[in-house]
Amino acid sequence: MPDIRFPTAVPHVMLPERTFWEKATRRPSPAVSVQGGSRDAHYLVRIAAEVASKSNRTRRRFQKQLVRNLDDALRSDGANPRIRDRWSRLLITLAPPGGASADGEAMAAATRVFGLSSYSRVDAEIDADLDEIVRVGHDLYRDAVTGRRYAVAPRRTGRHSFSSRDIGVQLGAALNPYGTVDLTTPEVTVHVEVRDHRAYLFSGRTEGPGGLPVGVQARAVCLISGGFDSAVAAWLLLKRGVPLDYVFCNLAGPAFEHSVIRVTRVLADRWSYGDRPRMHIVDFDEPVRELQSSVTPRYWQVVLKRLMYRAAEQVAAEIGADALVTGESLGQVSSQTLRNLRAIEAAATLPVLRPLVGFDKEEIIRIAERIGTAALSARVREYCAILSGKPVTAAKVLAVDREEAPLDSGLVDRAVAARKVLDVRRVADSDLQRDYLWVDSLPAEASVIDCRPLQQDDGWRHPGSKRVLPGDFPDLVTILNKDVKYVLFCDNGIQSGQFANLLQTVGYEAYALKDGTKALRG
Repeated sequence: MPDIRFPTAVPHVMLPERTFWEKATRRPSPAVSVQGGSRDAHYLVRIAAEVASKSNRTRRRFQKQLVRNLDDALRSDGANPRIRDRWSRLLITLAPPGGASADGEAMAAATRVFGLSSYSRVDAEIDADLDEIVRVGHDLYRDAVTGRRYAVAPRRTGRHSFSSRDIGVQLGAALNPYGTVDLTTPEVTVHVEVRDHRAYLFSGRTEGPGGLPVGVQARAVCLISGGFDSAVAAWLLLKRGVPLDYVFCNLAGPAFEHSVIRVTRVLADRWSYGDRPRMHIVDFDEPVRELQSSVTPRYWQVVLKRLMYRAAEQVAAEIGADALVTGESLGQVSSQTLRNLRAIEAAATLPVLRPLVGFDKEEIIRIAERIGTAALSARVREYCAILSGKPVTAAKVLAVDREEAPLDSGLVDRAVAARKVLDVRRVADSDLQRDYLWVDSLPAEASVIDCRPLQQDDGWRHPGSKRVLPGDFPDLVTILNKDVKYVLFCDNGIQSGQFANLLQTVGYEAYALKDGTKALRG
């Protein structure tokens, strides 16, 4: 499996293991200001090795993008950053609107900015004077090292009258009365970084995701389905600096769309700083109906994937994207055999990037859990498997060409032209509830739930409906069939809207009926 880095925090002092997001948001140390009592927080940011190893011209471009992305990340979390690029380090000053205590929460966003190796909160920034370094280091860290194993880790860049070893020896000696020096397994590590005329003291480090800053590569289009695979594939391309737009071919209506948007929002809001990804929602109802009436059933899956590729390519052509991204993993499902992938890719003219091609499902799910999409993806039903029988597993390009030939050539064109386009980072929960929660009439195949509270119940029943009192909903959620579409009603829409939203949140296709009982009684 490739080496994939995720945010973790290295605390001041070794503490019990914390969850992934607790590590990402934990502040390594309390703020210490040596200069004038300022409440601003200062951070020293290390650039990913992959960025630092580029030629000067390329590195300069990459670091400018990294600074833009960091600024976007911190402002998105409510901070007011000032970022200075010192070539080998970035220096961030935060004046959080909520006071000094809020800066650690804002810096948590930095753990999701690609191109960043790690950062440390600076406990003191002082003149690069050895005596001053020893004095300040002693005052700052004597309590932290008391009764513990500690080490001093100095680093120096520039011309000075003292060496890194001098810092280590003299500061170590100043702290020696309080703790025990242990350079191999210290409980506390005191860092001193001297850069030209300034010295920075810190004792914690929070890891970043590495990779390349989003935006240093050309744009690509990702076919997103809301499941584990496509979300992780998108994340891996973002990690390589590729900004993404998303194409979602909707096979199952508003609730499915709602679920996929929620997954895509995680990628947009938490991992796409510096970019404004758009989601192109293409209604695939007509293409699927035409396919099922004109194509041999065992070829349905392969032809469907080709139509999705064609839709994504049309979007890519309109926005100037240079590649397609998919979550296909070799051998994971019947349509993803090597021969089938060859037959599907014949429909594309752009490069098709498959970052998961060698991953197994367990590896994919582990990454999804760490990047924050797993819980949402687990609720998304699988709609792409439109054939219940035995699909072709070794399709030939010419055979699939013949199967696709009878289809109306304008199918995909019409679907793409009628698509909805969302600025994903502007979508709010309230937008999803308003647009995806309500239906005007009962679909013929829906199971109807009467969720009126007792004070609304006058004894009338809709034929075939199931009566469920509000207090019984927690138990109902665990036993409903996720293959069934549900429509809920009450008199005023308050109860039905709340419970339909609850069911959608945990993965059911559920809606509330507009006008409720009035609409049914007619």
